[in-house]
Amino acid sequence: MKFEKTGDSCDISNKGKSCCSTTIETNNEVNFKEHWDKAYLNSPENKLGWYETDLSPMLKLILKTGLSKSARILNVGAGSTTLIDKLLDIGYSNIIATDISEVALKKLEIRIGNKKAKYIIDDLTKPSKLKNIKPVDLWIDRAVLHFFTEENEQNAYFDLLKSKIQNGGFVILAEYNLNGAKLCAGLPVYRYSKEMLTEKLGNDFELINSFDYTYKMPSGAERPYVYTLFKKINNEYVK
Repeated sequence: MKFEKTGDSCDISNKGKSCCSTTIETNNEVNFKEHWDKAYLNSPENKLGWYETDLSPMLKLILKTGLSKSARILNVGAGSTTLIDKLLDIGYSNIIATDISEVALKKLEIRIGNKKAKYIIDDLTKPSKLKNIKPVDLWIDRAVLHFFTEENEQNAYFDLLKSKIQNGGFVILAEYNLNGAKLCAGLPVYRYSKEMLTEKLGNDFELINSFDYTYKMPSGAERPYVYTLFKKINNEYVK
């Protein structure tokens, strides 16, 4: 499958300061591990296109869950996110960060320390280590799912998610919305609405809250997201 640059794709005019590059790869050709390792090696963290200074949209949904500070939290595609710093600062103590990029997780571990969080290098579409973890109370995904453009990748992702959420647990998915860019970090993305995410999760999950949010990249470019919070109401899939 081939993808072409379009008018509403990521702004690639400022390569070093956006999440995009001038090299466009189709997702069925890319080696995700190499791709993201290279991204974290080649740019300072605060210049990466997904770097956040305003964590309030995600924190709003996390606090809305009402989970205890000892709840098991899995941050998928965590990279070197500062969200984990913030969660530790406000008292959450049982956090797992997972990413396909060893480089990204190493940066996070160096900054935070290996005693404050657990780190798992794995592929969400071909999981090995993640299959063996105990179910979690909260699954957090910001800007990860939308990179899985193939149906088999999406199915693998949601199969893993459904099997690893406690009954009564929560899922936060924050992805490019239908008005979002078609490309990011040199890769095509699959954009979502709250209805599409609801359908993907199925009848065992209830939509608790959702809102659109415009994220401003370090370059100044704006990217529209949809933020969603779901609650698991059936434990059929938990292993």
